Amino acid sequence: MAGFADIDGAVSTDGGISHFGDAFREQRRLAAGEALAPLGDRVVIEVAGPERLGWLDSITSQAVGHLAPGESTELLVLDPQGRVEHAAAVLDDGASTWLIADAADAEPLATWLTRMKFRTQATVAVRDDLQLIGFVDGGAAAEIVSSAASAPHGVALVWSDPWQRVSVGGHQYAEVAEHPGSALAWRVAIVTAETAEALAAETPSESFAGLLAAEALRVAAWRPRWAAEVDDRSLPHESDWIRTAVHLSKGCYRGQETVAKVHNLGHPPRRLAALHLDGSDAVLPAPGDPVLLGDDELGHVTSVARHFEDGPIALAILSRRAPEGDLVVRTAEGDIAAAQQVIVPADAGATADIPRLTRLSRRPSAPDPRG
Repeated sequence: MAGFADIDGAVSTDGGISHFGDAFREQRRLAAGEALAPLGDRVVIEVAGPERLGWLDSITSQAVGHLAPGESTELLVLDPQGRVEHAAAVLDDGASTWLIADAADAEPLATWLTRMKFRTQATVAVRDDLQLIGFVDGGAAAEIVSSAASAPHGVALVWSDPWQRVSVGGHQYAEVAEHPGSALAWRVAIVTAETAEALAAETPSESFAGLLAAEALRVAAWRPRWAAEVDDRSLPHESDWIRTAVHLSKGCYRGQETVAKVHNLGHPPRRLAALHLDGSDAVLPAPGDPVLLGDDELGHVTSVARHFEDGPIALAILSRRAPEGDLVVRTAEGDIAAAQQVIVPADAGATADIPRLTRLSRRPSAPDPRG
């Protein structure tokens, strides 16, 4: 990213800057709203045109047809069987809709959107000239970066992560008194390359945090991400993504029938869990490492982090049949004990207090002309 890689202590990876010399200190400052995190592992897509919102509403999981300028949400693109194909943060400024996608998903998402336009008055462009900076609201970081955010149509482009609460039309499967995501006021500012260079040159080096810090806060908040929790089998129910990325009562869209069926009947085939790992050794598992009970493989790790308060933590996708007790993560260096905290229960969607959707027709669905 422009300028940030030249800051003293910056350690770059293929996806951006992993840290600036002290990942734990950076994480504390980031959590306190005192640090900026350059997000080189994400890309901006601009969708412009007078029909953009209604069109996006018709082809994605979220109700965005009446999104107000400055309002934030997120959406998923599902396949006809309801599996997650793409995911994006969403912010509208009254003239354009700005999508923030994981870097590996940006071009495929933009290509799919372009293919779906038909006669729609909308344009889709990957904006490689723009950069992204994450921060936690409420501290000095917000004052620095909010004023620097791009505002091409008069609205500052700062996305507010909806993960702090259940969105309108969504539903939370996690059965907890206080969701850990409620404490994370995560924001992402879209800035020009010139502004990013100026921030890198003029902001003290101790005011920056790397991707390791940002990921640790995400994992601790149980927040799913396309680049980590999504594979070719993923349903939004499995990672509790209906909480913020799916509107359960909006109009028809691709994959809606599966979303409704799994929500109504319950029992998604897999479920997301949080793992608190034994920290007595320096070894951390890697994404993809198997999670076991005895010799029975129950799933795999999706995200791993060292949290400044919680220690080594992870997210894992497990089979619905996985018991709720302690498990083991098998790594190349040996087994690591893991205390499990259930995020999505095995009977998610089947409990009596979950709102039921309108019964779907029993008639076979017509082929989707959009693919």
